[in-house]
Amino acid sequence: MAASDGPRSVERALDLLDAVAEGAGPVSAKALARRVDCSLSTVYHLLGPLTERGHVVRTARGYALGHRVPHLHRAYGRQVRTAAAMREVLPAVRRATGAEAYFTVFRGGEISVVDSTAPPGDGGDPFVVECERRAHATAHGKALLAAVPRAARTRYLDRHGLPRLTARTITARKEFEAELARVRRTGLAVSVGEADDALSCLAVPLGAPLGGADGAGAEAQALSVSLPTREYGDRHPRVAEVLQRAAERFAD
Repeated sequence: MAASDGPRSVERALDLLDAVAEGAGPVSAKALARRVDCSLSTVYHLLGPLTERGHVVRTARGYALGHRVPHLHRAYGRQVRTAAAMREVLPAVRRATGAEAYFTVFRGGEISVVDSTAPPGDGGDPFVVECERRAHATAHGKALLAAVPRAARTRYLDRHGLPRLTARTITARKEFEAELARVRRTGLAVSVGEADDALSCLAVPLGAPLGGADGAGAEAQALSVSLPTREYGDRHPRVAEVLQRAAERFAD
């Protein structure tokens, strides 16, 4: 079997797709070969089917994401409960609070930011649309982890840990569980400078979570808002009110 065949070929093709996605613009084949640590001939071999299927496109300056990518994002949205409603809810929350709003999900054992009101690519967005690896220190992460069964939460924390990001980050499991109990009791999650000293956020869970007691297939969703920590004291009552009112729309 050739080096570019089989499961390893699939891994490298996905590595290439990720490398193209992470580029600020089109990426040359030579640059891709360096990023994924494989030969240029292998890169061209793997880019062929990715290009034919529309996942990437070849331009004069290199390879960029193709038309198939937005189709996959829309398809993902169709499979996530309440995603369609977010097209109305997120802008409404943004207008009411004057702060960026985010829609996040716990699905497949991971937490992801699915959509937000932040302009794409402006460089100042604290929560970009991708997998969230600071969930223990964010309001939306707390809202989601509080909603899923303990077994699913344990697997998530075993995989990602609770690394210290600021002096305020909760890093002990017992303390974190106490924090999640508070979230379940109040229906509101907060993070004041826990992921970034300069940023704070609030979040509410949306609807009832899915999944069995063993955490298998656990799914949960949350709506959140981020704002500068220096403004949190004055603005958080209004933000909390807006979020809790928006969550009522998804109550069972």
